[in-house]
This record gives sequence, C-alpha cells and structure tokens, in this order.
Amino acid sequence: MKALKYIGGLFAVAAISVGATSCTDLDEKTFDRIDASTYYQDENSVKGAVASIYSSAQSGFLEYFWYLNEFPADQVAWRTWNGGAWGYDEAAKFVLSSQTWNSESVIIRQAWEHAWETIGLCNTLLGDLEKLNASSLGMSDEALRQYIAEVKTMRAWAYYNNFELWGGALPLCTDANGEIPGSADPDFNKGCQKIWDFMVNELDECYADLIVEDGSGASRNRMNQGMNRMLKMRLLLNSQLWTGVDKYNECATLCEEIIRGDYGNYSIAGDYRDIYNVNNISCPEIVFSFAMEVGRITNNNRNTPYLPYNYDEMFGYSCDQGGWNCVCMVPSKDNTGALVPNAGSADPKSFIFDYGDKLGAPFDRMNDADIRKQPFHSDAAGNWQGIFAMGPQKNYSTGADVLADADLQDKPLIYVDQVGTFLNLGRELEPVMSPRWGQTNSGYRLIRYPMLPESTGLDWRDADQVEFRLAEVYYTLAECRMRAGNAGGAKDLVNQIRQRYFQGAGLSQLEQPGPGFTAFDMDWMLSEWGLEFLDEGRRRRTDLRRFDKFTQGQWWFFGRATETDRQLPAKRDRRYEWYPLPQVALMVNPGLVQNPNY
Repeated sequence: MKALKYIGGLFAVAAISVGATSCTDLDEKTFDRIDASTYYQDENSVKGAVASIYSSAQSGFLEYFWYLNEFPADQVAWRTWNGGAWGYDEAAKFVLSSQTWNSESVIIRQAWEHAWETIGLCNTLLGDLEKLNASSLGMSDEALRQYIAEVKTMRAWAYYNNFELWGGALPLCTDANGEIPGSADPDFNKGCQKIWDFMVNELDECYADLIVEDGSGASRNRMNQGMNRMLKMRLLLNSQLWTGVDKYNECATLCEEIIRGDYGNYSIAGDYRDIYNVNNISCPEIVFSFAMEVGRITNNNRNTPYLPYNYDEMFGYSCDQGGWNCVCMVPSKDNTGALVPNAGSADPKSFIFDYGDKLGAPFDRMNDADIRKQPFHSDAAGNWQGIFAMGPQKNYSTGADVLADADLQDKPLIYVDQVGTFLNLGRELEPVMSPRWGQTNSGYRLIRYPMLPESTGLDWRDADQVEFRLAEVYYTLAECRMRAGNAGGAKDLVNQIRQRYFQGAGLSQLEQPGPGFTAFDMDWMLSEWGLEFLDEGRRRRTDLRRFDKFTQGQWWFFGRATETDRQLPAKRDRRYEWYPLPQVALMVNPGLVQNPNY
C-alpha cells in the first residue's frame, strides 16, 4: 500500500485499509503504510478491511448530515429553552432552523470534516483490492469482485450524501495518490453533471457483482443490489433538480424492477413497528440498515435529542446516553388563547386550518385515525404503540409525574404542540415565535425507535439504523405517476403503504387526502413523503427541494415571527438551496470554487 498524503482541511482523514482517523491539522503529512500484500493474507483479512468502511460511514454521516437535512426543513427544529438561553450554543444549530447560515457556520464545517472520511477510506481500499490476486488468498474471483463492488457502492453513497449538500462545488476524488483536487468543475452546474454522472456510472458498473438479498436478512447490513439500485433511483428522481434533465420515466421503470424483486427479495411490513424494533434486521421491508450494538456502535441521533435529561424517569430504566431536550417537532398550533398552567395555551389557532399552510404541522397533518398518532407507550413485555411524547409525561412503572427542569423546574412535564415563551422569560409571548424562544415543554417529541423498559431485557439502541427501505420505492413510483398526470395511480401506490396505519372503520380514511388537503395532488404527495419518512433524515434532501418548497414554501414562523433584529421572511433566499463550502476548506485548497450563490 502506497503512502497517502492528505490535507486535513479538505479530507480530514488519514485512511488505511483497516481504519480511519480524523485530523484537523492543516499541515500536509505523509504516513508510512504496510504493503498491501503483507496485510491481505486470506479472505478474512479482506472482509475485515471492507467492514471498516461501515463504521466510518456510520460515524461520519448519521449525525451532522441529519442536522443539515432535518433542522432547516418543515418537520423538525432545534429549539432553545429557559428564556432562550439553554441550547442556543451561539446559534450553531439555530441558523439551520432559521435558514440563516453562511460559509463560517459551525455545523456546516463539522459536516464537511466528516464528509470525506469514508470516501478516503474507500479510495485507499479500492487501490489495494483491485491489485490483489484472488486465488493466492484462497478466494474466488467472484468473491473479490463482490467486495470491490461493495466498496464502490459505499463510495457512491457517501458521494451522494455530500452531493445533496454541496452539489457541483465538490471535488471529485477517486484515488489515493495524494493529489488533492479542486472542485469538479469551475462551473457549478457542470460540476453537478460530472458528479451525478460519476455516481450513476459507478453504480451501474458494479451492481451485478453485489450480493442479492434472499429474504433471510443476511445482506441487510451490507451494500447489496437492492440498495445500489435504490441509490440510483434517488439520483434519477432528483435528476431534473440537480442536472436539469427529466429522468422520471427511467426512474419509474427502475422502481417497478425493484418492487418486482429483480434485485432482491423485499416486501412491505404489515406492522410499521417491525421497521424500528430491536430485531429489525428481520424486517422484510428493510433494504439496507447500519448495524448497531450497544457498547460498540450506536448512533446518538435517534430519540435522545428530543428528550429531557431525566428521560429515564419516563421509561423506567437507566441509560448512559443522556437526553438533549433541544429538538422538537415543528408545532401545529400558534400561541393564541388563554394560558394554561404549565401547558401552553388553550384553543390556539391551527397552522393547517386557520393559517392554511400546506407544509409543517406534522402532528396535525397526520390523520386522527392513524394508529401512529398517539402517545408512545411500552408495557413491561415490550409491546409498544404510538410515536409521540405528548401531553403529561408519566413514569411507565409508577404512574408518577415526570418533572421538568429549567423554566418549569419541578413542575409536571406536559408537552404541548406549540413553541413559545409561555412564562414570558427572555421575551414576551407572541402569537408565533421562532424556535429561538421555546420553553422546556414546547413541542411534541418523536420516538421513532421504541424506548423499552428494563423489564424487557432489551436496549433500544440495538435497533439497526434504517437507511433504505422498500416503502421509498413505492413513494418514488407514486411521485413519478403523479408527475405523469396519473394522480389515481399515485394514490393507489401510497395507500399500499398507508393501509397498515388504519384499522376497521379507519380504513375509509384512505380515500381522503387528509387534513389540509382537498385533492390527491402534488401538495398531498409532498405531505405523504413527510409523514411516511418523518425524522428519517431526508426531508430537505429528497422532498422539499424537489418540490421547490425548501426556500419558497410557507410554514410555522417564516414570515410571521420577528427576531430581535429582523423579520424572518416567508420566502427565503434561493442561495440556501445548496450549502456553502466552509471557509476553512477554501483557505486550505485554492482549487475549490465556492457555490456561486455565496
């Protein structure tokens, strides 16, 4: 293996075949490496090297990229509390929720630093694997090709995540020769096309060598054919947005092939809870998920950002993973009406029915007959229901009130579907306030992966992190049908998924577009994307931008709330469609060309 040079400000990685380490030192460094032929002695050593890229991807992409795709969108917000003082963190995340970031914003820089670890590791590993002789390692040529295809698919997935944020300003680096490239092209749009072409070609060239899921779950934690094809599906679905070329017909054809089982044996789960349970590796809907295991590989950004420090009192168990209390669902109601002690205000106005918003308000946007729309609860045996922490919070074992902290210190914790300073701390209560001015109990919380009591002997953090599932293929095909003028076909496809959320008489609701809508149209389609994939890290990236609602759509506080120094406009600047390259990256690599809107 040759020596790998790198500059930390660009790649933030020193990658070797068996691991990767981060670095923020801006000086160029050269590291000695053992020769590849010395390390790779048999198939197990190859397998171990390939396995290392999954750990890098899990740690690199599942946190900061979630911030950048959910906080600026219309369903999840970073909320401060205690008079706006707690959780503000110098506006590091507030600028995301308010779409006021710039090239020096902290989270954008941190995401950039994580963005290249997996790509650097894949490049180095591919440089090794493509030189190996399979027979000398006691393995077949087919097996070696499969590992190479696995690494190439992972690299394409990593590039896809980066591309969604920075587009054509990205560099295109596919080897480990020490050359640090500039942007793919000085022209941003041409750069978009080059990177899009690279990802599609890479996926097409290697998918046939990947493992095919047989329905047993054996390949759901690995890059497999189904995942590869779904990644291409995402590229085709967003082709018009990213390259100006409509690929909806091609996308629809690929969706039909995936659903037909051409690339693996998958099916829609009859019970949505199977997707997120501790044993979700056996769920037939999951195409690819990151393996999680307490004490070894766990992702902090599932439930804990939503929950208070004492959330163990809610669920009746102790956990060494602390709550954040800084994240909430975008509220469905404003702050009007008479105040209720410790519980917001009575009879507030609805952002759906009184304001007429087609975006945001995720709780009220969900049909009342939907079985997900209820307080989360788990019994001692681990039987759970609902996905929201809402209303009065009680200890599941004792029934005692869970008490709040900060501005509601030692008062009962009662979550409300509103965000505001109901105690007038930090700022007088206004009808509509930004997430800068929340209160401890402001906003419903989402519990996507079930929090199970100790009596079950299970730890919720053992549930694998779902990244690709078959329902997305149905929704993608539905949107393609909708864009082709077939609203009825779109509705039928979506309802093949939605039917699992309704029971008995509630099934009749499948024939209704739902709260705030009068027709099965594009607004309805966008809303259904949001409800099905609520908090799964893709609201900005695969939904709002494609529908031209990310900066142009109206929800919650935009155009209604006034900050200390300015109004937050209903329609934001289109420059926020893409993120800027961090200023530190531009300083280190003069070959990078900033997103022209910045």
